[in-house]
Order: sequence, then C-alpha cells, then structure tokens
Amino acid sequence: MPHICIGFEVHQPFRLNRTFTPNPKIKKKDLFDLYFDSLNKEILERVVDKCYDPATKLILEKLDEGFACSFSMSGILIEQLEKWSKDTLSLFEGVARHKNTELIGQTYYHSIASCFSDKSEFRDQVKMHSDLMHDLFHVRPAIFENTEFTFNNEVAATIKDMGFAGIFTEGVDRILGWRSPNYLYTCRDIPVLLRNTKLSDDIAFRFANRTWDMYPLTADTYADWIASSSGDIINVFLDYETFGEHFWRETGIFDFLRALPDELSKRDVGTILPSQVVSRYSPVGDIDVHETISWADLEKDTSAWMGNDRQQTAFHAVQSARAYALNKPLWRYLQTSDHFYYMASKYGTCGEVHIYFSHHEAEDAFLTYMRVIADYESRNIRMMKNRKSAKILRTLSPEQAFHFACPSGFIGHTAYNLDQFEELLYFVPQDSLNYHQERGDFARWITDVLDDPQLAESISGLTERHDLLSVIKERRELLWSHLK
Repeated sequence: MPHICIGFEVHQPFRLNRTFTPNPKIKKKDLFDLYFDSLNKEILERVVDKCYDPATKLILEKLDEGFACSFSMSGILIEQLEKWSKDTLSLFEGVARHKNTELIGQTYYHSIASCFSDKSEFRDQVKMHSDLMHDLFHVRPAIFENTEFTFNNEVAATIKDMGFAGIFTEGVDRILGWRSPNYLYTCRDIPVLLRNTKLSDDIAFRFANRTWDMYPLTADTYADWIASSSGDIINVFLDYETFGEHFWRETGIFDFLRALPDELSKRDVGTILPSQVVSRYSPVGDIDVHETISWADLEKDTSAWMGNDRQQTAFHAVQSARAYALNKPLWRYLQTSDHFYYMASKYGTCGEVHIYFSHHEAEDAFLTYMRVIADYESRNIRMMKNRKSAKILRTLSPEQAFHFACPSGFIGHTAYNLDQFEELLYFVPQDSLNYHQERGDFARWITDVLDDPQLAESISGLTERHDLLSVIKERRELLWSHLK
C-alpha cells in the first residue's frame, strides 16, 4: 500500500500596474506603488475569503486528527498577507507550527532566477526564503520546490550544494520513460520527489469538468485510486487556490477536501511528509534532466514563461538589469514568473488557462513590463559609476525601441536594447538592412535614443551585414566591460 505525500503551493504575485506611465516626479520610496497595481489588494482579499481562510481552517482540523501535508509559501505572498490580511497569516502560522505539516523551500519572489546563466541570484532568493521561514515560523525548510517545479541537473546540483535534503519536480514521462513517478529517485546526488501528474491534475484541473468521464470526483473514488496505485509514494502537489478560488465552494471542492483524509485512512493509506519520504525510502534510480522541465502546461517545460519572442525579450531584459539593480527588491519583484506567464501566446486548453490567470492581454502585459523595466533602469543610471555606458546599454520602452521594417512596412522584429539590436542583425532580411541604412535609421536611433554618436559614426555607410555586426559587437562588449 503506497503512502500519499500531499503538498500545496501558496502564491500570489504583485501584478504590474496596467495603467503604468513613467512619472519622473515620483520619488524612489513611492516607486512600488507606481509599478504595481492596486488590484493586488483586491485579489488577495478575494482569495483570502474564498480559499485561504476556509481551506486553512479545514486543514487545521484535519491536522489535529492525524492528516499530514506540506506547504510552500512564496515570500511575496507572505508580504501581501502582512499588509492586507494578518489574521490569515496567523492561520498559516498555526498550520506551519503543527507537528503534521512541513514547510517547503522555494525562491522568495517565486522567480525565474534559476533560469539565469549565473545562479548567484537564484541562491540569494532561496536563502532569503529560508530566512523568512525561520524568522516567521522558526523552521528552515529541508525540502525544496523551485518555481512551478522548474528543474534540471543544474538546479538539482545547486540545491544539493545549499544543503537541502530533497527536491520536488514533475513526474514527466520523457525523463522517466517506462518508470513510475511513484518512487524516490536521485539527480546529481539529491533525492527527487516526483509529482504524480495524473492524480494531481485529477483534482487541480478536472475536478469540476462536467465533460470528464469520471465526473463528479468524490473522495472515496479518489482514495480508491490512491490505494490501488503501485509504488512506494504518491506525490500530489496542488495550487492551494484550487480550493475555493479555481473551483468555487459550490463545486463541492471543500466537501472533497474534508472527506479525503478519512477515506484514505479507511483504506490504510497513510499521509506522509516530504522529509519522511526522503528518510524512509531508498531511491530506486537516477534521473538525468538536461532540458529544463516544469509542471506547466502540456509541454511541461519553460514555454509557459519563455515560449515566445515577447517572453524571451522580457527574460533577457530582466537578466541584464542586474547591472542596474541598485534597488534589488524592485528588480526581484520583476523576476516573478507570473509576469512572463501573462505574456504567453498559447492556444487550446493551455491558452485558456493562461487567460484565466492573467489580469492583462498578452501583448499589453509585455508592453507594460518593458515600460516598467525601462523606467527602473533609467532611474538608476544617474547613480551608477559609468553613466554613459549604462545609458547606451539600457533597456528601452516600446516607444523608444527600434522597430525593423522594409519598404512595405514593419517586419515583426523589435530591438529593446543594443544587445538585442545586434542579435536581430544576424537574421533580419537584407532588404530591411538596406532600407534602414539608406535612410540613416540605424545611426539616427543610436545617436538620438542610445546617445552613442561614436558608434553611429562607425556604422554609417556600412552595407555588409558582417561589417555592421563586427563594429556593433566590439562596441557593445567594450561598453559592458565598463559596467562589470
């Protein structure tokens, strides 16, 4: 008979201000309110009322009866509770200190920092979260789950090096092959707990789907599935908002949650904590994850955050903004995965899920993000040692970016900084290069917007792509050397 290890991810982002416009009169201390939406308070209070309060009170009752589960709470969710719902935070404190719960580590900002080439920021945010758990709940997490279960060999090695005893990720078929997720594995010498995708999503996505052949899902039926599963351990990990927010009370989701512990107990299925899984079970094999996986969408990769050109542009912008990050908290709020999730351009059921969670149309989410990060960098330039190089290399707003065109119009490529300008020069059509060079567009943009007349003069008259790239690459690398 397998055990079941149930975990909940509890997270709310600070969403960007949908009506953001730069305002130089706003002072540094007021930038948070300029960049982030007043809607955040409204959403948090709604989720508290529909999910956090009723679900947590219910779970506290079940914990006293012997039920065990784990929670992974983002630092920025806790910040919101401290600002707007301290009573709810007290409920979570009661859960966190209960003997039948375990707190799971994550990045403080629920960020995409693990995808950065340099893992130092990722490490810093993991430590920040661990410190918060210690300060608030007097425990340090022993088990880790990265943002949205994002995982690869390098993440595993980093978390192992930081002293964690285990890590969660998705039980993706392409890394398991014929093997079952219902066992403990290792990756880079750290134990890995694999989420059972089907049994988790039966609750998280299919519970209220009237077209599902197993609708309505009841606790006794679900407990039968768990009891009849093969393996040592069934890892079920869910967004906490599943209870009351994603599925409203009227669907019966709270009745399901209330009944499940007793139904599992009737079938001798014990609930177990992640640290107990790692200590009691021996790994049955190793997994090798070169390409990053996650629990998101059907693809189970990073395409939910970096699957289109908009998301890639925003990702590279926030990564390069490290050089401008004199105010690190604001930079870190911009790393939250949700900002990139809102920019997705997927179709079908995955697209519907992205739209459901977003407060913004995808294109508007991207444009807002680029305006905010451009304003953030511009404000910090005045305090940097090499202001001239910083200004030339900065991320630009959509209004200042270079939009590549040809005689018939815009061709769909936009450069938001000098780095991206060089990258796009490798593959934009030759007729576009000729069109802009003949008109002097490149030199004019570099002079008027980037404020680098030296580079503008160097490229004037160049007609060969190779020559143009060579000059820009040399100049760009020199400028970046000034900021290191």
